[in-house]
Amino acid sequence: MTRIGQRLANCALAAAVLIGTAATALAQVASISTPPQGSVWNTMASVIAGQARTSAGMRMVVQPYGGNAQMMQSVNEGLAEFSLNDVNDVISAVEGSGEYTAAMPNLRVLARVNPFPVGLYVKESSGLKAVAELKGRSVPSGWDAFPIARSHISAILAAGGLTWDDVRQVPVPELIRGSDDMASGRVDSAFFALGGPKVAEVDASVGGVRFLTIEANDDTLARIRAVRPAFYFSQVTPAPPRVGVHEPMAFVTWDNILVAGAHVSDAQVEALLGVLFDEAQAIGTAYPPLRALDLASAYKAYPGLDYHPGAVAFFAKRGIAQTPVE
Repeated sequence: MTRIGQRLANCALAAAVLIGTAATALAQVASISTPPQGSVWNTMASVIAGQARTSAGMRMVVQPYGGNAQMMQSVNEGLAEFSLNDVNDVISAVEGSGEYTAAMPNLRVLARVNPFPVGLYVKESSGLKAVAELKGRSVPSGWDAFPIARSHISAILAAGGLTWDDVRQVPVPELIRGSDDMASGRVDSAFFALGGPKVAEVDASVGGVRFLTIEANDDTLARIRAVRPAFYFSQVTPAPPRVGVHEPMAFVTWDNILVAGAHVSDAQVEALLGVLFDEAQAIGTAYPPLRALDLASAYKAYPGLDYHPGAVAFFAKRGIAQTPVE
């Protein structure tokens, strides 16, 4: 064989290997672990998985779990490939701190997905408008099946100038039950993310709901970051998908991130990230909170977390530099 012929053969072999690797990645069934149906993360994952199946032929399923600890454990132990979570909770999971009694070293970041405003909301008929007005009123507590909510509500109360000692604590197990209990009158307020389908359901059933306002300033920022280091404030304006927002207001916010296990192949990671950002318009149309998908700001450094090698390669190919830790 001539030298030119050998080079052509080598190129053909390399191309065949690449095609074969990509085909294998697409053929493998991959699961995204989420909280129960009706939660924002479950809805987001369903939209992303559906788009991956439609546009890239990926075999993706959504696997609901009872709460964040189970979600992260499934990815860490290789029972699921991907998940969506609050960056603060992933930091705790990797460290083995907070609600996590053991470190989960196999979690890897893929990308920043979107900002995630959360709040306490009430029935419109309650007359309450600010978190500070919850003093002496009931707030959902306990959260045995969804313990991440404890820190989130602590931060929201702090932003309203309150602590748990200032309110009446009513135990609820998890997100959906918490909203149902507020709708039934068992508790005065409920915790949920902005844009959650459950909030819209409750809004329709009780004649209107309202998210409670907080004070967003340097002092309250310090208080919420004492609870979780990656919390921040974002300003939200009323819009049809933002049920419960009646005027421009600040929300306690974190970054949602896409997570993978260390066992997931680079090819699978690059394929999913390609869908996420190349089909961002279609994904955002299907679920408006995902309109915030932005390739330029997706490669953000977070304290104590490592990116998956497949994600590092993806961003390098797209010419995206990492945004340093704030």
